Amino acid sequence: MDIILGISAAFGWGVADFSARFSTRRIGAFRTLIVMQFFGFTALSAFLWLTGGFTRSFAPGWTPWLFAAIAGLINTISGLALYRSFEVGAISIAGPVSSSYPALTVALAVASGERIHALRGAGLALTFIGMILAALTFAPDEKHAIDPHTHNAHAHLSKGAALAIVAAVGYGVMFWWLGFHVVPLIGGGVSVWVIRLTTFSVLLLVGLPTRKALPLPRGNVWWLLLVTGLMDTSAFVANNTGLGSGHVAVVSVLASLYGAVTVLLARIFLHERMDRSQWFGIFLIFVGIVLVSL
Repeated sequence: MDIILGISAAFGWGVADFSARFSTRRIGAFRTLIVMQFFGFTALSAFLWLTGGFTRSFAPGWTPWLFAAIAGLINTISGLALYRSFEVGAISIAGPVSSSYPALTVALAVASGERIHALRGAGLALTFIGMILAALTFAPDEKHAIDPHTHNAHAHLSKGAALAIVAAVGYGVMFWWLGFHVVPLIGGGVSVWVIRLTTFSVLLLVGLPTRKALPLPRGNVWWLLLVTGLMDTSAFVANNTGLGSGHVAVVSVLASLYGAVTVLLARIFLHERMDRSQWFGIFLIFVGIVLVSL
């Protein structure tokens, strides 16, 4: 079951991110995130109500709900960073870089008292090196033109790579927080529901006064937002349900391979170009994720 949940999460997040790439470039990262959160929250609310998810017993007290809301705040920052990276950069870079979050999750688990063996240590190192290689490019851009005298290109961050790194850090912290402090107390589906509610509420409070959430999008972009919201939410539920099963390592490594789905889709449909060093960096990221989760 853990394998099915992990693969389902990877597929869902991969498709959601690929869909979000198109909507962010049409209506921006902020409006994409707030509308997809609304769709995801609405669909999950209906699902939990029909299946009795709200009537199950939870840990007593308000602490688990506060901890889930904290996860929602982290998710808000991470989601904005990730979607902005899709808006300005290549999804084939942003996807794998953001999917390197398990390295930080494991590092935080070690800091929390868990012991780490040599393979996981090697995986952390490979993931870090791979993230640097994937984020750097030698292709010239407006700010880093090739020197006309030397004809040498200077290494620099790809567009959106820094934002993808911010997203990876945020997700790394969030999934550690969920695994240790939230999912064991209120379950996978309800924890996602609280995160969706928190993220949507925060974006609404920020977006309406500043008019970032307006005007509402028009045209067929609504289909992209619907697909993004449903796929992202279903992937989140599958991931958190797997975390609640106790087999965090198996689910984490499979779910974090959503970056491979985005790379495959970008290669097939968008023909995005990358340096050989970036392809090698993506390979190291995936190898590192596997080692970290052993």
